[in-house]
Amino acid sequence: MPRSAAVKNTPAGDGHQATYSISQLAREFDITPRTIRFYEDKGLLSPRRAGTTRIYNGRDRVRLKLVLRGKRLGFSLREIADIIDMYDSEPGEVGQLEYMLRRLEQRRSLLQARRRDIELTLQELDQLESQCRSRLSSMRRQRVPGGGAGSC
Repeated sequence: MPRSAAVKNTPAGDGHQATYSISQLAREFDITPRTIRFYEDKGLLSPRRAGTTRIYNGRDRVRLKLVLRGKRLGFSLREIADIIDMYDSEPGEVGQLEYMLRRLEQRRSLLQARRRDIELTLQELDQLESQCRSRLSSMRRQRVPGGGAGSC
């Protein structure tokens, strides 16, 4: 029997907490089991064990979802861990949300600065391309063999 079949997804509401195998979570989030084990090694997930089989609960699933969202937003694993760990300690959700808002503001500022840099670079590329096209057109009209050693 494959490991993924060793853990049944128990629907919540029947008195039991839902559980997931590593392969179920990997499929759901389109990541590899190795990625999940990596996050476990970093202390972001803490599944139960049944022999060598990892059994993830709903809390682990939510934490994995938060880790992946944080990575998508560009946060480091340390920053993600700090945010997630706030759920488990005082000041609780209010503190976590305030911290998250500060981090989001910082991240937004960084991305906006990068966007400005990219827009400037694109403008410079457009100008250079225009100059090169203009020079090429001029050279073709003059039929200059070899085009000379000048630059755009």
